[in-house]
Parts: sequence; structure tokens; C-alpha cells
Amino acid sequence: MPVEMTRTRFEELVTDALDLIPEELARAMNNVVVLVEDRNPEEAALLGLYEGIALPERDSTYGGVLPDRITIYREALLDVCDSEEDVIDEVAVTVVHEIAHHFGIDDRKLHELGWA
Repeated sequence: MPVEMTRTRFEELVTDALDLIPEELARAMNNVVVLVEDRNPEEAALLGLYEGIALPERDSTYGGVLPDRITIYREALLDVCDSEEDVIDEVAVTVVHEIAHHFGIDDRKLHELGWA
């Protein structure tokens, strides 16, 4: 059964997950915003999504662009969890997973590292 949680509490968990990112990596993040939405309109079960130009792909022509977007999907995450503890863990994994994409780490490597 999906966990019920207020949007405010869920956003707090996303903030807590961001606080787990090592300081040197957090400082290296550039031109990226983290958002919370209820669901992805095209893929309702999607837990998170990175949209943008990963840091390793940026070159001297990069500039004047809107921030990359990391979206964490609240309702989809709540659907796959059985307790608040599950939500805390899954939010942390999803946030790390999407931030890894910002650093150019693909899904294959994330699977190898246990962050699938």
C-alpha cells in the first residue's frame, strides 16, 4: 500500500537527501535546479528525471542556457514504498541517481555501483 505523506514532508526528505551529497560534489554542481513534482506526465511510474547537459558534455559554447532540471516524482515514489523509512531511503537513492547523471554517469555505471 502506498505511503501517505504531505508534500512539505516529502520536500524536506529531498532537502535531507541533497544534504547527504559530499560538499565537494555539491560545490561542483553547476546550473542545476532540483524540483519536486507529483508525477511525470509521460511515464507515471518514473521516480526521478535528469534533463540537461551533463557537466562532462559542456564545452566553451555552453552558456546562457536555462538550468538543468532534476525532478523527483513524489507520488511515484510514495507508490513504491511501504513505510516512511522506505521513502527516506528511496528518495536518497533517487536524488543521488539523478545527480550522478548531472555528472555524466550513465545508468549502466550506476547499476554497477549499486545506485540503480
